[in-house]
Amino acid sequence: MDPGRRRRAARRWWTAALAALALPLTMLATGTTAAHAAGVRCSVDYRTNDWGSGFTADLTITNRGTAAIDGWTLTYGYTGNQKLSNGWNGTWSQTGQTVTVKNASYNGTIAAGAAVSAGAQFGYSGTNTAPASFAVNGTTCAGAHRPPVAVLTSPAAGAVYTRGDAVALTATAAAADDATVSKVEFYDDTTLLGTDTSAPYALSVPSLTVGSHSLVAKAYDSLGASAESAPVGITVAPGPAVVASPSQLGVQQGRSGTFSVKLSTKPSANVTVGVARTDGNTGLSVTAGSSLTFTPSTWDTAQSVSVTADSTGTGSATFTASATRYTKATVTVTELAASKAYDARFLDLYGKITNPANGYFSPEGIPYHSVETLIVEAPDHGHETTSEAYSYLLWLQAMYGKVTGDWSKFNGAWDLMEKYMIPAHADQPTSSFYNASKPATYAPELDTPNEYPAKLDTSVSVGPDPIAGELKTAYGTDDVYGMHWIQDVDNVYGYGDEPGTCEAGPTATGPSYINTFQRGPQESVWETVPQPTCDAFKYGGANGYLDLFTGDSSYARQWKYTDAPDADARAVQAAYWADVWAKAQGRSGEVSATVAKAAKMGDYLRYAMYDKYFKKIGNCVGPSSCAAGTGKDASHYLLSWYYAWGGASDTSAGWAWRIGSSHVHGGYQNPLAAYALSSNADLKPKSASGASDWGKSLQRQLEFYQWLQSSEGAIAGGATNSWQGRYASPPAGTPTFYGMYYDWEPVYHDPPSNQWFGFQAWSMERVAEYYQQTGSAAARTVLDKWVKWALSKTTVNPDGTYRIPSTLQWSGRPDTWNAASPGGNSGLHVTVADYTDDVGVAAAYAKTLTYYAARSGDAAAKSTAKALLDGMWGNYTDSLGIAVPETRSDYGRFGDSVYVPSGWSGKMPNGDTAGASSTFSSIRSFYRNDPAWSKIEAYLEGGAAPVFTYHRFWAEADIALAMGSYAELLE
Repeated sequence: MDPGRRRRAARRWWTAALAALALPLTMLATGTTAAHAAGVRCSVDYRTNDWGSGFTADLTITNRGTAAIDGWTLTYGYTGNQKLSNGWNGTWSQTGQTVTVKNASYNGTIAAGAAVSAGAQFGYSGTNTAPASFAVNGTTCAGAHRPPVAVLTSPAAGAVYTRGDAVALTATAAAADDATVSKVEFYDDTTLLGTDTSAPYALSVPSLTVGSHSLVAKAYDSLGASAESAPVGITVAPGPAVVASPSQLGVQQGRSGTFSVKLSTKPSANVTVGVARTDGNTGLSVTAGSSLTFTPSTWDTAQSVSVTADSTGTGSATFTASATRYTKATVTVTELAASKAYDARFLDLYGKITNPANGYFSPEGIPYHSVETLIVEAPDHGHETTSEAYSYLLWLQAMYGKVTGDWSKFNGAWDLMEKYMIPAHADQPTSSFYNASKPATYAPELDTPNEYPAKLDTSVSVGPDPIAGELKTAYGTDDVYGMHWIQDVDNVYGYGDEPGTCEAGPTATGPSYINTFQRGPQESVWETVPQPTCDAFKYGGANGYLDLFTGDSSYARQWKYTDAPDADARAVQAAYWADVWAKAQGRSGEVSATVAKAAKMGDYLRYAMYDKYFKKIGNCVGPSSCAAGTGKDASHYLLSWYYAWGGASDTSAGWAWRIGSSHVHGGYQNPLAAYALSSNADLKPKSASGASDWGKSLQRQLEFYQWLQSSEGAIAGGATNSWQGRYASPPAGTPTFYGMYYDWEPVYHDPPSNQWFGFQAWSMERVAEYYQQTGSAAARTVLDKWVKWALSKTTVNPDGTYRIPSTLQWSGRPDTWNAASPGGNSGLHVTVADYTDDVGVAAAYAKTLTYYAARSGDAAAKSTAKALLDGMWGNYTDSLGIAVPETRSDYGRFGDSVYVPSGWSGKMPNGDTAGASSTFSSIRSFYRNDPAWSKIEAYLEGGAAPVFTYHRFWAEADIALAMGSYAELLE
């Protein structure tokens, strides 16, 4: 698996708690010894990114044999003067024109049918001809068959049709490597609409339902390979409509901008469309196109409307295009300061993200994890969502309020989150039975999934919950106000159909809450058995899914939720900026009610500061000998991996529980949120000790960063109060932070949780925001060192393409923390194993540099932030947003076994059987209907690793936010 992608399959391995259990998770190590390949069969896929005087080469080696390759050396030659600069994912060398790549320590074994990737950067002059052949361990490899290319040429992206009108789909398709195109299929999302076997490839769909549709063309070639086109979003209106595009437009002072207008359906006579400003900023006016005539022959030919901004105003206005008996169309035009080109970019991307036809949102307005459905990361389907996505929606709408002055969308985003992602009272019906003196029953965390179910142990003492009482006093309820972490938005699994004494989600048939990870640090997404949060025993086995995870004498129908603290903290962060920006506009009253809700969320977020079973923090060894806490001595004051709560479904015999988490990751900390909750009057929690707890957390987080900072500058993993999740004894000499043990890979181990550079960028961005707002010397000390290291590992090419760190490797350990005299961590080191052009991570990194440069004046940080933003804008923009192709070699794991104890059997809602022979795909048979599934089939049968271009909601939002932040602070 490409390490740059591998982190995504593990990034969200917080857990869904069951009974009194909430466990951290990663991939199961099989323990299989790789066979030495006597005769290698292989293929090599070679791709370059060339800027004229240099290039990067990405090579994917696929094992086409039946035995694993145990240790590999790749050789190939150039015919020109290409000269190696540096390489990754292997040891690269060059002698003359011959290049040799030896495997790295972590990717030496290539299983049968699997692939590994490596890459390097070269300089050259003259021509840059691709190598003619490649050899692995001395055996010449076959070239990789290239899949066909499919392009959906009609309809146009964003087209609007009238209900009852036929929709004409046309596509072009081309095959490679002497193959021919055998057929083209047309899909509406995952529904097959029809097939054409000869060119020109076309299909007329008599009608589509009212709403948004994502259309795809999929081409097959004569060698069995296939590929789908980029999705094209369209809208079907209930009646004749005026169509305007784009829906958002930024116009700088003294300049003009244009949008287009046409009709959704052919009229029987000429139609006149009038266009006028109907409300808002009077500094914007229509200067051309105020009256447009469409005839029966020109109705679908777009005509332009010009809007001009005066030289002094700012703010937005609504322009309405209307015609008799037609549904009107509106365009929001925002007048920007003359210098704000990056705000114009923000609005452009914001318009793409929020355009319903582009597929980022469900009919309810919930942000999907990605536009594309076939994607396996922490969510195992693209049309699931996470609390992370909701938090990014809040932040995106806060920035929209800053740029436009319209705060209704920010308030609406919070209302949406409150309705669909924060469990209502009906979803947590027995919270009133919670006994704060006995928060939960202990269960150990075990190393691998096959060791589960874990036995509950009532003999282990747990500490009291010191904040439950003050929360109830402050808010008058026993219910917890926090987001559950994952949701099946389209009810793909079907748990929304499960009735019970608590709801399966906000509605009876979805969106539905689900749970996944539950079985130790080696359980990956590929080894999970998804379950409902409210288990009424309708699906699964005799006890629903409960007896897969906990060993007990009997089981009760129950509900359980897990909060992802970094997402809730990001929601608070977004509310802080909404408060700051609205105040600057004199509109704080428009967001005050929502900001108060963020303060409430932050109050409950303190559960993430506590040991899982409220045991004392520090030197906590032995489940029974580690003392129970007596109050705040059970708090580490950091943001841990999760907190969780649950209870019985039966309100006549209720019980409930709550737990914190003992595992703390450096990438989850948010000093900006801690600062806001402790110092901002509008965000201070109502509880008696909430603000003071967050003040202590702020100081503790800054110390945590300093303790984890490597000699080079990157931030190492984290710490735990419960070694191995069961209060085991750590290795002798393990460094400590206030008595918590250093863990370079906290929470999950395959891949190690702190290998992904994205955690660095996400977390340091929050430190940089805090520094920009306060000038904190402690924050600057950490940032100065981190930014210098990150910049030294960043390459921006002449054409604007870039390479930033992807996979990190760690050695050594920090000094034991001494607050009075911190050590220098001279023995803690990081190296960069490989690099990436990932746009979401690049955006978070650019924001970090932007906030840092705005306060420090650092010229290199400022110029690199701009270069990253300009590079992705100029090189990776498409009709849906900004994205880059990804080779997903980890998708070979679709056939991985899912551990189910012998003798256990059950049914998934769609009828899939879960049992000892289950695999990831066998309990997710819905994937076989996905238009991209044939890519997976081809890969599993020995083909090349599939390439996908994903539009993740969080990444697109972060790119837009990076543009807006640069406009605010540096433009």
